[in-house]
Formats: sequence, C-alpha cells, structure tokens
Amino acid sequence: MKYPEFSANMLLPKYWLTWIGFGIWWSLAQLPYSVQMWLGRRMAKLISIFGQKRISIAKRNLELCFPELDQSQQKDLLQKHINSLGMVFFEIGFAWFASANRLKKRVRYTGLEHLKTAEAEGVGVVLMTMHSTHLDLGASFINLQHSIDGSYREHNNKVYDFIQHRCRERFNSDTTAIETEDVRTVVKHLRKGRAVWYAPDQDYGKKAEKSNLFLPFFGVTAACISSTSDFARMGKAKVIPFFCIREENSYHILIQPPLEQFPSDDKFEDTKRIISIVENAIRMAPEQYLWVHRRFKTRPKGEPSLYKDKHQSLE
Repeated sequence: MKYPEFSANMLLPKYWLTWIGFGIWWSLAQLPYSVQMWLGRRMAKLISIFGQKRISIAKRNLELCFPELDQSQQKDLLQKHINSLGMVFFEIGFAWFASANRLKKRVRYTGLEHLKTAEAEGVGVVLMTMHSTHLDLGASFINLQHSIDGSYREHNNKVYDFIQHRCRERFNSDTTAIETEDVRTVVKHLRKGRAVWYAPDQDYGKKAEKSNLFLPFFGVTAACISSTSDFARMGKAKVIPFFCIREENSYHILIQPPLEQFPSDDKFEDTKRIISIVENAIRMAPEQYLWVHRRFKTRPKGEPSLYKDKHQSLE
C-alpha cells in the first residue's frame, strides 16, 4: 500500500490550523506527566457537560454489562470512565510526542518473553488487544521493547494522516502502521514473522457482516468479529493477548502466553474464547474500556435496538 508522505501541499493555508493544533498538542505532551493527568481530570468535567450523547451510550452499556451493580455503583463506574475519557487527549499526545526515556519511566512489563520467543522462532504474532481509552500508549509501550506493526485509520486531513502515521512508527525503523482494512498486508507481515497489533472487540456494523458471529458479551448478545482465527490461520501465526492497564502514576503492560490449539476447526468456539479473554481483561479495570462505543448496535434479525434514547443512536 502507499503510505502518506510529506508534500509541499501540506503547507497550504488550509492546513495551517492543523499544524498549529499539533504544535499545541506537542507542547502539552512535554509538560510533567502529573500536570497532564491533572488537566485530563479537568477535561473530564467538560466531557460531562458537552459529551452527553456519548455518555448516555456509556451509561447504557454499563447497565447492560454490569447488572449486578446497583444504581449507585453504576453511577460511580460511569464517573470513573468519564475521568478516564478526560485523559485520552493527553495520553495520545504522550504516546505520540513524549521521548522514549519519559515513556520508559511510566511503564512496567509482564510477559515480554512470549514475544521474544515467537520472534526467535520466526513465527508471526497476532498481538490481540482491546479498545481501551489509552490504546495508543499500549502500542507505544510495546514498541519500546519489541518492534510491532500497528493499525491506523486513514484520515481525510492529509497533515493529520501524515503525522499519526509517523508517530506510530517512530520507535523502530521496521515498524509499519497498516491501514485498518488492509487485510492482505496484515497477512503478508504475519507470514514474515512480524507481530501485528489487532483489536477485535468492537461492533463494526455492516462493514463486518461477513465476519460477524452473535455471541454473549458480558451476557448480552453482540455481533463479534471472528477474524482473529482467520488471521492466525492465513498468517500461520500465534495469537498472543496483551493489555495495557493504567495504574496510579504508571501503566502495566500485561502480555499473556500464546493461545494453545488456536485456531481450531470451530470458528464459533475460537471467537467465544477471544471474547472471554477480552471480558476478563476489561474486568481488571472496567473504567478504562471504551464504553462510549455502541457495542450492541448490530442486533440479530428481528431483535429490537438496545439503545432506545436518541442520544444512543450514534455510530
């Protein structure tokens, strides 16, 4: 595929605000980490005021996924999630613009040996994770210790697209940011023995109809991507789950052992297994999962929407 390159057209006046915005974002990323997190908590208050549409979706998701919690407990979890959302802007900036030394001071690792073993064996790795509020940081932390190929969505703004691509490749010269829907390149890299970041936990609607299976997600029927086993099979790769957990003033990168006997001959059971792993990871820090995504928007034929409010009808 053709990757975004810098061109003189990116200096045209229509991109000046984008460059200024990234300059401010870069500057904020140079602030002490504690200051950035303080600002993130202040931003959470703005989200509470101006982000009601997404907050209503998160609230509904939490009601569906944690029925065992009483109203007070759900309200507390929602507020913690809003606080986590407030930190997203600063955590992306920290991932994209902070120096390697600064990042290394904020992370601890468990299970790096699983990636190193796969690399020594020359086997590709589907580095399976989930959409947490700090997913860019998780990928950056991994790339500090082990070269991986990431995933990115092409942006209509050429400057934004160019910068996000470069920021996700900056720690390793052989790291590649692969466009989200470029399946052929993903498989090619896996067969070359590369580790490729992959998160199969969201509902992509009609775009994923062919690979969707309906399975319980926190006990609620949901459209679940079944492609993890396909990538493992086509790429002749291992599947290694990894998750990033925000702690008090740092992050824990937890890399689990490769899945045994995966893929199997039963894609339904494979997908069920992946969803179970994701659920267990979410329970470690439920406020850090991206609940503002309409996880249950695709319903089995004949079933009504689980999002009744007009605010909950967003993609």
